[in-house]
Amino acid sequence: MNFAESRFWVLLVAALGLVVLLRFTLRAALGARLAVFDKIALISLGLFLLLCVSWITFIIFLVVALGSYFGLQWLLCHDERLHRRYLFVLIPLQLLPLAYYKYAHFAVNEVLRLDVPALRDLAIPVGISFYTFQKVAFVIDTLAFKNPLPRFLDYLNFAGFFPQIVAGPIERRNDLLPQMEQFRFHWSAANINEGGRWIALGLFFKMCLADNLAAYFDGSSAGNPYLIWLANLVFGLRIYYDFAGYSLVAIGLARCLGVKLTLNFLSPYCSTSITEFWRRWHVTLSQWFRDYLYVPLGGGRVRFWMFNVALVFIVSGIWHGAGWNFVLWGSAHGAALIVNRLFGAKWSLPAAAGWLLTMAVSFLAWLCFYETRTGMLGQKLHALFTPGAYRGAALHEAAARWFSPDGFVMMCFLGLTAMVLTAEWLSVARCNEPYHFLRRPPVLTALVILTVLLAPGKQNDFIYFAF
Repeated sequence: MNFAESRFWVLLVAALGLVVLLRFTLRAALGARLAVFDKIALISLGLFLLLCVSWITFIIFLVVALGSYFGLQWLLCHDERLHRRYLFVLIPLQLLPLAYYKYAHFAVNEVLRLDVPALRDLAIPVGISFYTFQKVAFVIDTLAFKNPLPRFLDYLNFAGFFPQIVAGPIERRNDLLPQMEQFRFHWSAANINEGGRWIALGLFFKMCLADNLAAYFDGSSAGNPYLIWLANLVFGLRIYYDFAGYSLVAIGLARCLGVKLTLNFLSPYCSTSITEFWRRWHVTLSQWFRDYLYVPLGGGRVRFWMFNVALVFIVSGIWHGAGWNFVLWGSAHGAALIVNRLFGAKWSLPAAAGWLLTMAVSFLAWLCFYETRTGMLGQKLHALFTPGAYRGAALHEAAARWFSPDGFVMMCFLGLTAMVLTAEWLSVARCNEPYHFLRRPPVLTALVILTVLLAPGKQNDFIYFAF
């Protein structure tokens, strides 16, 4: 479901129109069963939109969702003392489609050095990492907190709620399931007003900022450190506004339907430490790894806490993609967090210095995210860490790029991005509410106008659809 495509909105409005028409026509006949109709209509809407993405995405989602529910139902029929043992069977089965579609090629052809051509070009079902992790958390939470198995229809709506199914946020049972159990199609002016603001801001992030930055991203230079840093900056901003944009539209759509989703980004580029960055970046994934991997390993209370941090972030890197570059990306962030914990309390930096250091680490690590060619990644890292590479000739080459016609346009978009980041910073500093000033009516009006005027004709898929 690409929120930036007009096709999605046409399908959504048409489907919602049909639901409203059927609901109005059948209201008297259904009586008390109208609540059941609403829930069936909601899951039907989600499955229809998912099928419009691709049939493989639709089928794999059903396999994971149904397998999780009926597997948990089977497990609950057995003695409670056997739950932990059977859990180690059910969770690998839940992860099996993810492992096959996303990691089989890397594990078999890259790590084991076997040549299996059939694994090279597997089409990754959209959002498989997101909904798989949500189902794993559902199983664990149900058992850990001794929650009852919900009604099948309520579970399906929890598993397939269309605004967040393919790119999060990764919602927990206690947050989303009660809302699905009480769900009704009713339209509140307050909800639509609030939801519309999130949608407008999200589309501005995606279509005006992220898509335009993507058009001017150039990662071809392997020896010029200035151009590599520029590529890191453009990519880092692009991936943030792309993913945050999707999440904000998802929050807005859900709010229009009366459902509250977790705010997945809390202005991470306002962070003054790498620890704070990870409290603000992809919040629901960070919480997932904290609750289901880091804490069960002992967290920060054990002597080998550094191993726990490193393992969590290596796994986080692998979650983002199957490649050595993602392993390195996760390792870099893990190392930065370990250093921050070891020395952060001793060397208290001023806020400005902490912000600069955090941004330098974050944007350096983005190189390991977008450069998937191991050899080229090594060359670029060598250039960045070689003082002699920062010579005058390299700066002259970079300046020629910056002051070209395309470079001028790119710098204009970077300037617009800087203004948006300033508004984010003020929102956090003055109101402790991310995006507060960006959601004010006069500002939103300007952002909508900018989106209409500046959105490029070519639309890009959301980056995290690949994850």
